[in-house]
Amino acid sequence: MPGKPLTKAQLVNKLSKDLEMTKVGVNDFLDHLNKIALAETKKAGQFTLPGIGKLVKSHRKARMGRNPQTGEAIKIPAKTVVKFRVAKACKDAIVPPKK
Repeated sequence: MPGKPLTKAQLVNKLSKDLEMTKVGVNDFLDHLNKIALAETKKAGQFTLPGIGKLVKSHRKARMGRNPQTGEAIKIPAKTVVKFRVAKACKDAIVPPKK
């Protein structure tokens, strides 16, 4: 059974100890990285975090779907979504490929 994921406060504590930085400095860094990632994804369509993955802005076409309660056909409008693509190195480190 996997453990609970790190909260932002726990991540800040761990990074500040490991990198010998202040918690305020680490917190500011994470906030700044977040702002850059959002701005770059919005402007350029993608943002890569080397070794981890990339945020990619993607356009979904309009399509027909079904209301699960009534079975009625409904039109789902086109929209822009953000996807996260995990890097191969990250995926292989977490779940090694079968041989």
